Amino acid sequence: MRRSATAIIAVVALACLAFAVQAAPVATYSQNFETLNQLSPTALSADGWIVYGNVFNGGTLAYMYGYGPYPAPNGGSSFCDLDANQGGIDQGLQQLVVYSDYNNADHGNGNIVESNVYREMVIGASDIGKTYTFAFDAKRGNIAGASTAQAFIKTLNPAAGYALTNNITVQTTAIPDTWANYSLQITIAAGMTGQLLQIGFSNTATFYESSGIYYDNVDFRQFVSSGVPTAVMAGAELRQNYPNPFNPSTKIAFVLERASNVDVAVFDLAGRHVATLQHGSLAAGDHAVVWDGNTDAGSPAAAGQYRYVLTTDAGRVSRSMMLVK
Repeated sequence: MRRSATAIIAVVALACLAFAVQAAPVATYSQNFETLNQLSPTALSADGWIVYGNVFNGGTLAYMYGYGPYPAPNGGSSFCDLDANQGGIDQGLQQLVVYSDYNNADHGNGNIVESNVYREMVIGASDIGKTYTFAFDAKRGNIAGASTAQAFIKTLNPAAGYALTNNITVQTTAIPDTWANYSLQITIAAGMTGQLLQIGFSNTATFYESSGIYYDNVDFRQFVSSGVPTAVMAGAELRQNYPNPFNPSTKIAFVLERASNVDVAVFDLAGRHVATLQHGSLAAGDHAVVWDGNTDAGSPAAAGQYRYVLTTDAGRVSRSMMLVK
């Protein structure tokens, strides 16, 4: 991990200067970090990323103080960095790594430093009732000790002292050191016009313990059902799972025009087999299987997008579905 991997880090004052956040309207955002200049200290801030720090007493966990927002740095020992050569085929050359603010001297006092790296938008009246999905790839970095990490969607109400009105999270503390896709979702409720919506990543650490997590292929957009009721091939019809997105289970329906050997399986976006839902001979007619969100080994599958594939004697067809946690 470039610049952020060392355990011994000089404690210096935070170099960023506070700035006025110009929150953008809720809009689609997609970033694979490939076109950002890894050597530029403003690469992330110019792309709209900002940071905020909070400090909690290491003994009582009582809130002590916050600082920010600041333009997101790139490099150094605070908050975040563009790293290279940590990706797989789908992640490319450059990735975002998020970690603690090691420039904060309260690390040495045993207090808990929470770092937040995020983008911020303002909810408009036209956003009410819409559902938005925040998806990303992630893998474990050098996080260690008591450090924690998570991804989040937050909403805050400026008219009520920036009270937190939503805090939707997925924990990334103990994710594998191989890439996987994760996602969160929020539906904008009535009365939220003018509130701030934040998407991003946070870490907690103390005593300068390592806390890095890698992220890539960040995508934020409105979730819209395709409206296409079926996927059809010769002799068979595969329907969209329901509900979708889902948690904890979803129903997958399909129709056979004639008796056939049938396999229904779930795969992740990397093409890895996750679960077999049906295998064997079936008569012509309507059929359905249920996926409970578990792998064949019985362990819970990670939140994210999956493909379900129907294979018959005539061929194969697939659709996408979203598991949320």
